[in-house]
Amino acid sequence: MKLSNSTHAKAQGHKDTLTFQPLSLRFASLRLCGMLLLILFAVPAISAQEVADTIKVRTRVVFLDALVKEKKTGAPISDLTPENFEVFDDGRPRTISYFTREGQARKPLALILILDLRDDGAGRFLKREEVRKAMVDELVKLPPGDEVAILAINLNTVDDKSAAIRNGKAMWLTEFTRDRAQLETALARIPALVAPSPEPDKNEAEKHDPNSPNRESNGSISINSDTSKTKPDETVQAKPKENDVLETETIKGKNGAVITRTVKKDGSVNVRRVSSNGKVTIQLDNIYDLAGATRDATHLVEEKRPNSQAAIVWLSDGIAPIFKEDRDATEQILIRQNAIFNTLTVDMRTLYKFLLPIGQPLIGWTGLSIAGSGKRLAQQSGGETVHVSRIRDYGAGLARVIGNLNARYNLGFSLSEQEKDDGRMHELAVRVKASDAKGKPRRLEVSSRHGYYMPKSDAYQAANK
Repeated sequence: MKLSNSTHAKAQGHKDTLTFQPLSLRFASLRLCGMLLLILFAVPAISAQEVADTIKVRTRVVFLDALVKEKKTGAPISDLTPENFEVFDDGRPRTISYFTREGQARKPLALILILDLRDDGAGRFLKREEVRKAMVDELVKLPPGDEVAILAINLNTVDDKSAAIRNGKAMWLTEFTRDRAQLETALARIPALVAPSPEPDKNEAEKHDPNSPNRESNGSISINSDTSKTKPDETVQAKPKENDVLETETIKGKNGAVITRTVKKDGSVNVRRVSSNGKVTIQLDNIYDLAGATRDATHLVEEKRPNSQAAIVWLSDGIAPIFKEDRDATEQILIRQNAIFNTLTVDMRTLYKFLLPIGQPLIGWTGLSIAGSGKRLAQQSGGETVHVSRIRDYGAGLARVIGNLNARYNLGFSLSEQEKDDGRMHELAVRVKASDAKGKPRRLEVSSRHGYYMPKSDAYQAANK
């Protein structure tokens, strides 16, 4: 059930129109009298209906999903009633006015499977045919109406330039489908996409020489902390030409740091971060990160499946470098779009496990988060984090995520006429209390999104200029 930022339910008045066709002239007077009487009786009813419509126009309901599981076994609970739930909006209890459970009024599922194909990450497992087969076997079990699209990122090579996006760093292996042949064909391309890059040729050094006109930028990082030479709003590298830019997004974090995401027409993305005091500027060129993939996934659902429940499954080893301010903005996108983020996490290489606790504190001053962002997005959007290691875990992990997406309760509460459309995020919390057959409290855990946004109304914006 889609979480509505500000859903206006408009009741439409029904006016009865009576049409008479002449049968004979001798009944004309009788018909005319009957019509006059009907009109006289209908006028009060129509007026009352119009008054009712005026009252109902501003009815707004906030919807949210909640997954309830046994804490010990992780099994979903499906026998709860509205009396078992409490919903809090910014700490204030709300009266639940809408309630459905599993199998009641379920929206079709639009699942986006994002595969991180780094050869030193999840890619080394996804190259295995038995792993891909386990995933296909589970995806074809999607209920009627549910479909999956597959996005591959962090490619070392692209076998079909026409299908590539983001300057060859990501591509859609397939759009929405549940057909086995399409899914098998899509995943069969993975080994070629994960294959290590070829040995550098004699021109490779020239491509990476910063003084060479033939230099290529491929995920390069530039850092400038010399304030005597750089102004706070000055870019580290030359700005792209205006006619090369598709869109520019500026994000200001709570700590004052500013992120600028520049998407060029060739699909490449440059991300620049300027610290709150303007002393440190970091530029990441030609990247495709967690934020970019999430944006593309939510856009695809919005465009192709607007009436479906958007859900993302991120398959990686957990390493996803992203600026924290950009991660928070991505979280907002998920909440606004009512998209549920989930992760399937493979084993991280031993070396990375060793270096991560050391590396993250060392680069903390840059604002980059190396790992853990996927798990955070899952927590904030009401999704799950599932670890996979054995071959059968891939199919079982997908089954668990998909099953729990379909086993959710849908809750809703109404907003009063006096509550302003203030444009800010309101924090949500769901609590569940239930007893077992012996009357003892059941140990349950709840997953649900942590907030909703009210769009700023015209009246609110005018009053706060």
